[in-house]
Order: sequence, then structure tokens, then C-alpha cells
Amino acid sequence: MRPSTAHRLQSGGQSLETIKAYFALTKPRVIELLLVAAIPAMLQADRGNVPVWLILATLLGGWMGAASANTFNMVADYDIDQKMGRTRARPLVRATVTKGRAAVFAWVMLLISVLWLGLVCHSWLASFFIVLTNWFYIYVYTKWLKRRTWQNVIWGGAAGCMPVLVGWAVIRDNVSDGTPDRWWQAVVMFLIIFFWTPPHTWALAMKYRDDYQRAEVPMLPVVASPVETTRQIVFYSWLTAFTSLALIPATSWIYAVAAVLSGAAFLTRATQLHNGVKRGVDVKPLKLFILSNNYLAVLFLALSFDAVVGLPPLL
Repeated sequence: MRPSTAHRLQSGGQSLETIKAYFALTKPRVIELLLVAAIPAMLQADRGNVPVWLILATLLGGWMGAASANTFNMVADYDIDQKMGRTRARPLVRATVTKGRAAVFAWVMLLISVLWLGLVCHSWLASFFIVLTNWFYIYVYTKWLKRRTWQNVIWGGAAGCMPVLVGWAVIRDNVSDGTPDRWWQAVVMFLIIFFWTPPHTWALAMKYRDDYQRAEVPMLPVVASPVETTRQIVFYSWLTAFTSLALIPATSWIYAVAAVLSGAAFLTRATQLHNGVKRGVDVKPLKLFILSNNYLAVLFLALSFDAVVGLPPLL
């Protein structure tokens, strides 16, 4: 192989690795979950009468906003990410991207997201929510709450609820038929994710308790007993399931059935985890973590389907 050809192949390989590193900065798996929350909010905001292009445009703008927040988070958490086993493969820890370049990437993504949602999606309110999300996630959660109190994920979880408000804002800012905005439904969806975040996160933290302890992050499983941790998990799981029922008056039987059945499955798994810890048997908290992801996906997919079908609300 000629030297020039080998050099081009090597450069191409390095460029691909750099692209992968920047993509990893955005935490794509987290963004997938956030976008799942935005779609049902948009469909429910106008009961399925939403142009496909507007949904796609909003998802793109929301993705860039979430990508900026996640990248800022990795910059801010660089020190503790080096101490935790599950985060040692992140781009900044591996030095595949420098902190400076990551920060520039985050600012660029945030700026494009704000302009995109305002100019293309015609909702400066959605742009405001993106800025608020970034500020809250970085300065309130990452830099303050996360390192100081076990309640970090309770209040910090508000940042993960913002895609609902972004999606609702875009649709209502593009509807001119005079129908009520019904923001109470967006607030209920916000609260579903808000109450869902603690049990979801604590289940994962139970698995990686030693990691958080080593990084001196006071997650609940680090500062409380396993029994107290699972008791809190059950409490917030009940809050989540009950809050999901508040949307039934604005939906049909499709969502109602999904909310009841998926909520029952979520509560059953949370209770089984708590009972297992009380008995002192070996438990697998990751099962609840995985089921919590599936629970939220099923709940919001049912809400999306309900809105598209457009059956009359139960009440």
C-alpha cells in the first residue's frame, strides 16, 4: 500500500472516531427517552392534527437542545466521571475530545437549537424552555444539587421533563383555531416524568452504589439503607402511577387501559424489589430500571396512539 493511501485511511479512521466521540457526548440513549416524551405531548396538544414536518422539525430542534445539555453535563462532571467505572469510557475521560472543544460544541448546539425552534418551528416559548433546561440541568442539578444532597434527582429531574413543555409550546404556538391551550395536560405529563425519575435513577444507583460512593456523589443508595432506598422507590412509583391517571379525562379508553396495566406492572416490580430487600435476599435493581424505561415508553406510546385515533375523551 502506498504511504499516501495509508495516511488517508488512517486520517479517515481518526475522523470517524472523532465523529463517534462527539455523538457520544450527546448521550444518545438519554435523548431517545426524552424525545419519546415530546411526541405524545405534541400529538395530544392538538389531538393528532399535527403536521408531520412540524413533529420532525421539533424533534430535531429538541435533540440539539438536549445534546447541548448532555455535553455541558459531561464537561461539568469530568472530574467524577474519571472515578466511576460506568463513565470511564466517556469521550472526555478517554481524551478523544478536549473539554474546550466539547464546550464549544455544546454552545453551538444550544444556539442552533434556540434559533431552529424559534425561526423554523415558530415557537420562541419552546426556545425559552430549551435555554431554561440547559441552565437548570447544568447549574442547578449538575453543579449544585448532584454533589450536595440525596434529593438531587428529585429536583434535578425537572430538566428531563422539559421536552413535554417544548413539544406542547410548539403545537399551541402553531394552532390558530381558537381552541383552549389546555396546559394542564402538559403539566400532568411533566409531573409523570418528574415522579418517575427518582425510582428510575435510584434503581440504577443501587447497582452502581460503589461508583457513586467513590465519586463522593450522595445518591440515596449511598447515604441511606437499602430498605429506605426501596421504600422511597415504592413511594415515588405510586406517585407516578397515580399521576398518570389524571390524563384519563382528556383521553379515551385506549390510554386508560394502558395507564392502569402498565402502572400495575411498574408498581408490582417496585414492591417486589422492596420486599426482597426487607427479606435480605439477593435483588436485581436493574430489572426495575429496565422495566421503568419500558413503562414510560408504553404509557407515552399509548397516549400518542390515543391522540392519533382521536376517539372521544372518556369525560
